[in-house]
Amino acid sequence: MDLCVTIKGVSFLLQTGMGILGNTVVLLAYAQIISVERKLLPVDMILCHLAFANLMLLLTRCVPQTMTVFGLPHLLNDGGCKVVIYAYRIGRALSVCITCMLSVFQAVTLAPAGPRLSDLKLMLPSLVIPTFAGLWFLNMAICIAAPFFSMAPRNGTVPAFTLNLGFCHVDFRDGLSYVINGVALSIRDFSFVALMLVSSSYILFLLHRHSRQVRNIRRSQGAGAETRAAKTVVTLVVLYVVFFGIDNVIWIYMLTVAKVSPVVADMRVFFSSFYAALSPYFIISSNKKVKAKLVCAVDQEQPSSVETKETKETKETKETKETNDK
Repeated sequence: MDLCVTIKGVSFLLQTGMGILGNTVVLLAYAQIISVERKLLPVDMILCHLAFANLMLLLTRCVPQTMTVFGLPHLLNDGGCKVVIYAYRIGRALSVCITCMLSVFQAVTLAPAGPRLSDLKLMLPSLVIPTFAGLWFLNMAICIAAPFFSMAPRNGTVPAFTLNLGFCHVDFRDGLSYVINGVALSIRDFSFVALMLVSSSYILFLLHRHSRQVRNIRRSQGAGAETRAAKTVVTLVVLYVVFFGIDNVIWIYMLTVAKVSPVVADMRVFFSSFYAALSPYFIISSNKKVKAKLVCAVDQEQPSSVETKETKETKETKETKETNDK
């Protein structure tokens, strides 16, 4: 196998494996939290949904991409390509939308209470599920064109205006539909990124302006939790914007050429999926509830091994004592 292919395959394999593991751990941790508390805070509900969207993205894009790199062609037929590409587009869209939703909800939570804002703060928990539903319907409608242009790879040369994903082709057939699809997706993504940048900047402004007042007026654990959550949100937004910027620089380049090199497409996939693979580990390290569940799971394993060791030592001591008595 060629060295470049090996490096690319190992990179995709590590990214995919770490991303699936991290997001699965976050989802399992929140499942345990729900079983105990029966209710999640709005921020925790959004983080849980973000982990699900990222897991969906990794399973539908990085897994088949990794398998293709390692020489497993013809993974999907036309129908399979349509389903996988549609699911990937929705997962990727939900990742940016839910990250934006997270920053907006946290900005409203930290904003100074006013006559109208107080009512909105009280309504936040009840708005989470309807917002999820709205984002799902919005992105399912925007991404509906993807299945019509998706197909299994054909033998021969790749036609112009075709995104060669390796395991599937997205053939737009003409330049107009190719550009319209790219512009529509870019407008959606840039709109949500702009909104998350505005809300995150507002969060930073509030944290800078009211940090002392918050410490003096709200000495409870809840205020500290809000501050930690705000810092987590801002970091996730910065993380997303960095990889989003790299992704879209490559995407704009791809829109300007008729035939896209597979290497360029692979680079875009790698950087666009990096946020999905990295964000769960930041959630684990910064979220006390998730971290506590993982620590409890580890602690439950350790006593059993310690108990087995103590039982074995007690048995050996008892046998030695009986031997000495004889």
